[in-house]
Amino acid sequence: MSKAFVFPGQGAQTIGMGRDLAEAYPDARAVFDEVDAALGENLSALIWEGDIETLTLTANAQPALMATSIAALRALEAEGVAVTDAAFVAGHSLGEYSALCAAGSLSVADAAVLLRKRGAAMQSAVPVGQGAMAAILGLDLAAVQAVAEEAAQGEVCQAANDNDPSQVVVSGAKAAVERACEIAKAKGAKRALLLPVSAPFHCALMQPAADAMAEALASVAIRAPKVPLVANVRAEAVSDPELIRALLVEQVTGSVRWRESVEWMAAQGVDSFWEIGAGKALSGMVKRIVKGMDTQAFGTPADIAKLKEA
Repeated sequence: MSKAFVFPGQGAQTIGMGRDLAEAYPDARAVFDEVDAALGENLSALIWEGDIETLTLTANAQPALMATSIAALRALEAEGVAVTDAAFVAGHSLGEYSALCAAGSLSVADAAVLLRKRGAAMQSAVPVGQGAMAAILGLDLAAVQAVAEEAAQGEVCQAANDNDPSQVVVSGAKAAVERACEIAKAKGAKRALLLPVSAPFHCALMQPAADAMAEALASVAIRAPKVPLVANVRAEAVSDPELIRALLVEQVTGSVRWRESVEWMAAQGVDSFWEIGAGKALSGMVKRIVKGMDTQAFGTPADIAKLKEA
């Protein structure tokens, strides 16, 4: 069997995520401690006992989801699983940082600091209320790209996340995204709904955040990953540290090519996707992209216990 380890992005956060992993596995607990130390604050307390509104703030959600993913990986490692058991690693948007951390490209501390900066930069790139994102269900990428082009009317409106064959997310100026929802419905979309996000990610409006990340990434050590990374903006494997650095900058304004990434991995012989961290959103996407694909999600000690029973 050829496996890919995949790491979730924003939207997967829940209060309490990773707590039982930290209680059951000292190595998982150490990840949260390391993130707290790197950020100089008790993010763990927010993750485990805070309120969901504060956790969902982009600058908190991004390092929190990475911490939970790496804690889950450390728990798997304690049970004899190694990242090198995977043929590829990949992550959805911020999950790309989790994937790089898992593969030894980035340290946990560096990943936490970078994601805090990334979240803050993405939040401040566009004043609250001026940008929006919407999920278009029931139209494919080409159809949604045409919708976005028609809706733009001189404003930014782009296909931001190609999640699976039936879900593409558009991002841009609020009025343009609202127009895109109406146009999509008129063109036969099953649903078009605005997403509860605080900024329009993965579109040209994020250029100030891309500039901030170029500066932040310039001084960080990036090592060659132990397992190739399937990069969001390329939808193919990369291993060169300087290319990875450039693609992490490009990713801020570029589309998350998740559907193509999964199709590419499947074409390379991957027959099982392990989702490591909070939630099961990626597993659902994978099953819609490649019918009958084996998926497993590992976010709790109970999930990991099933591995031992198998």
